[in-house]
Amino acid sequence: MNYDSIVERLYAHAHLTPGRAALWYKDQRTWKNYTWEAYAKAITRFAGALISLGFEAGGCTAIIGNNSPEWLIADIGTMAAGGCPAGIYQTSTQEQAFYVADHCEAEVLVVEDLGLFHALGLDQNRGKLSKVKKFVLIRDAEKVDADDVMSFEEFLALGDAHEADVAQRRAAIKPEDLATLIYTSGTTGPPKGVMLSHENLAWTARRAVEAVGEVGEDDCVVSYLPLSHIAEQMFSIHLAITAGYPIWCCDDISKVKETLVVARPTLFLAVPRVWEKFRVALEARFSEATGPKRKILDLSLKTGRDVGEKVVEKGIAGLSLPERAQFELAQRLFGNKLKAALGLDRLKVAVSGAAPIGKDVLDFFLATGIIIHEVYGQSEGSGPSSFNFPRPGERRIGSVGKAFPGAEIKIAEDGEILVKGKNVFKGYFKDPESTSETLIDGWLHSGDVGRLDGEGFLYITDRKKDLLITAGGKNVAPQNIEAKLREIDGISQAFVIGDRRKFLSALLTLDPERAPALARERGWPEDLDSLATHVDFLAHVDHGVEKANAALARYESVRKYKVLANDFTTESGELTPTQKMKRKVINENHADIIESLYEGLD
Repeated sequence: MNYDSIVERLYAHAHLTPGRAALWYKDQRTWKNYTWEAYAKAITRFAGALISLGFEAGGCTAIIGNNSPEWLIADIGTMAAGGCPAGIYQTSTQEQAFYVADHCEAEVLVVEDLGLFHALGLDQNRGKLSKVKKFVLIRDAEKVDADDVMSFEEFLALGDAHEADVAQRRAAIKPEDLATLIYTSGTTGPPKGVMLSHENLAWTARRAVEAVGEVGEDDCVVSYLPLSHIAEQMFSIHLAITAGYPIWCCDDISKVKETLVVARPTLFLAVPRVWEKFRVALEARFSEATGPKRKILDLSLKTGRDVGEKVVEKGIAGLSLPERAQFELAQRLFGNKLKAALGLDRLKVAVSGAAPIGKDVLDFFLATGIIIHEVYGQSEGSGPSSFNFPRPGERRIGSVGKAFPGAEIKIAEDGEILVKGKNVFKGYFKDPESTSETLIDGWLHSGDVGRLDGEGFLYITDRKKDLLITAGGKNVAPQNIEAKLREIDGISQAFVIGDRRKFLSALLTLDPERAPALARERGWPEDLDSLATHVDFLAHVDHGVEKANAALARYESVRKYKVLANDFTTESGELTPTQKMKRKVINENHADIIESLYEGLD
């Protein structure tokens, strides 16, 4: 009997429910699907194609492209051949993409289309990737005349005669075998390849399904975050296959709202920046309401905020009869309509992960009847290490929940969060030194600082490496301060400075969507360059900074700031693909402005 891997779970669905939809994708204007049977067949063909090229068990492939059936087929098809897939972020530079493909010694590189093929310099420089035997284009391969470039369908055809070989490879998979490489997004240097075993993935997915509860084939998710990231892989690949639910592939994050309305997912994962953008868009719509609609809106939001925290911690049953009546009325008048407009009217569990989310964002969605459950983890822990479980009594606003089932969490003497369990990785690929620094006596040293309360709820303080040490010797966690500064209306990102300085300062960026809308409401200039220096807008920001400082210790207060018209982006290299700030890059890009904040004062 084959090991109960993610691969075998998929083939089990193909056997038991062959005709049910497994993957939905948009072809031109029409939504089409792969059934479980068609999904498994394509995976067998991909695995067979690898074998036809002489691919050995333990070999690697690399994938760079949009969220699509082809991405998933390539990923699981590599596993079915006994190999290891490695995703590459589409926002990667040529140097970064080549580094990953070369580091993992990829024998096949799957690329989205001709545009990306050219952008990565593969038309001229693919010879530098000496290990790669075939470059497979999901689209546009017919426009390239080269023996080592082929279409996805042409590649699959190579595997048609190798079904028996694939069955042998599947049967040989062992729990400890390497299943996938997740390359870190490189906030502090070159990306490291996180080695996750088949046991890591299968065990974590099974525990996650149990933790969420009552998840099965009638559920679904929208897959839109980068599939190179473990969180999206866990939702779109490993949980989906374990629970047997279909996924809806959204190939462009700008289309996520329209995809949500069509798919009406029951599970929805977003990074904080996505939740923040949803909130900004909704608040812009709310600002247009007048008369009775405005009164209903304000009353509904107030009711939701007043009782929302009780709903989170105790459930609807924990409310008093008057509170319950008010909350249910607010949902009928407002919350249910809003969720339907967003495509979230079937939502069972909303999740936020990858970075801290502001309490103001959580409170806003609570008021609409959407409880966002924070999850905490890292690639090295196969995704989740702790979770706010979707049950009253097992979730707490402001925390990232309790230890993931079967995992242990403890806090080291210096405050670092340590994790142990079958979700913890095998180590870093080709990097024993970093492995020995991070994995000690079976404990994953997360690099994050936090605390556990008396009930076992985990609270994240900061990234250990992000801690600022002021000239006065004070240890300052910038993320808490930055979260408060981001609450200023019209501000997108906040970047706190102060390492080895006498006081803290900050760079604040304008939100490209909300700032112009706010300017229209207040009669300020809508042009972002003009708004960033407008005296009335800066007075508004001053007030927001003072409000943030009032909630902080004196040594944590921000004395000076600079508003930047342009937001931090992945294109500028200042954000990772999961929207985390790259502190080193931001410091370098804005060195002159930062120094100006301290001229004559430091």
